[in-house]
Amino acid sequence: MVQKKLRIITDFDGPIMDVSERYYQVYQVCLEQVRRPGQTVKRLSKAEFWQLKRSQVPERQIGQMSGLDELQAQDFARMRRNTVHTPPYLSYDTPVSGAIETLERIQQAGIDLAVMTMRRTSELDEAFQRCDLGRFFKGDRRYCLSDDYVKTTDVQDKPLLMQRALNELPPAENWMVGDTEADIAAAKSHGIPVVSVLSGIRDRTQLSKHQPDWIVHNFAEALEIILQHAGRESAGRESTAWQNVGSSDTYFNAGNR
Repeated sequence: MVQKKLRIITDFDGPIMDVSERYYQVYQVCLEQVRRPGQTVKRLSKAEFWQLKRSQVPERQIGQMSGLDELQAQDFARMRRNTVHTPPYLSYDTPVSGAIETLERIQQAGIDLAVMTMRRTSELDEAFQRCDLGRFFKGDRRYCLSDDYVKTTDVQDKPLLMQRALNELPPAENWMVGDTEADIAAAKSHGIPVVSVLSGIRDRTQLSKHQPDWIVHNFAEALEIILQHAGRESAGRESTAWQNVGSSDTYFNAGNR
């Protein structure tokens, strides 16, 4: 039996790009714009704010914790949603420590590499050009949203991107690396093993709820897991058909690394 080529499908924000500074800058701007003249607000530190985001605390609650009243908090949440993905703030994104070295290692090993992100084309291109990341992803290995795509939710949209990728890409042993429940849903909906990283916008508690196969700190550790388990993991997956999700062994993998 001929072994399939190994392919890693990775999310962009989280495994590769650190978006925490962008989100924090937008938080500060929106807080300042919503507060009334003379109103005292409590600006959270970046560490405090980012932990709340990673714990999926609602935007309105973050606004209220920062000293806004209920109506202001609603305006704050709406303004943040409309601002956080706009061009002036995307420049705050920087590569996660060690991510470029991991991409270089994948490239040198001859592993097929694809990116799958909820960024729009222009947003992905901006980061590729500014951080010289386009060299790692061929044009037919880039899966993102068109600039005019009308989003529903990431958990609904990302499995559709995965389906498109599997329809277009040549057969391979696919692995998914991501940092959110949308990445887990996209992988699980197509029977693909998924490694979640803690370098993104979800903490361990939130990721564990969705039962990825592994939870690790970063992309480099995800690559190690994939290299250790490629071949035998996917071979056994057809026979188990996800029956082991929630077992003690899977729980150990997903919750204690």
